[in-house]
Amino acid sequence: MTAKIDLASFLNQQYLCESLTIKEVQTLLDYTDLVEFKKGDVIADIGEVGEALYFVIKGEAALYYQDAGQETEVGRMKEGELVGEMSFFDRTPRSVSARAIVNDTQLLKLSRAMYERLRVEHPYIAVNFLEHAIVSLDHLFRRVSSDVATFSNYYFGPGRK
Repeated sequence: MTAKIDLASFLNQQYLCESLTIKEVQTLLDYTDLVEFKKGDVIADIGEVGEALYFVIKGEAALYYQDAGQETEVGRMKEGELVGEMSFFDRTPRSVSARAIVNDTQLLKLSRAMYERLRVEHPYIAVNFLEHAIVSLDHLFRRVSSDVATFSNYYFGPGRK
């Protein structure tokens, strides 16, 4: 029970639960599982269809894209952000893999079956989860866009394409 209280306290400080009561945060925890990964463990792999999405509680996950056997890091998801939401919602195979990049990376896992129950049984909480997924994707897109713009500026020089 102490772990659940600690998680509820942590989540209550996150954007995901900004407009949820403590009781609603505890309800959300009833629909999730705490999973742990060691450095290098695969959280989600390229080509899989997302049957779960993950909320980073502790640690960090890196996203990797593969091209001709070459792997490139394309983003990092830090505490308070979601991992795996694109494939989870659009049900298409993942285009990147996600791996833990530090030991003791802890994630809250929300399976598709539990998300479907959450949508029916607690729609307000599910809407908050969806809003957080949008914000999380927006943060990732802005970071990647900024990195691409910085690289382009470095490679081609300012104002040249």
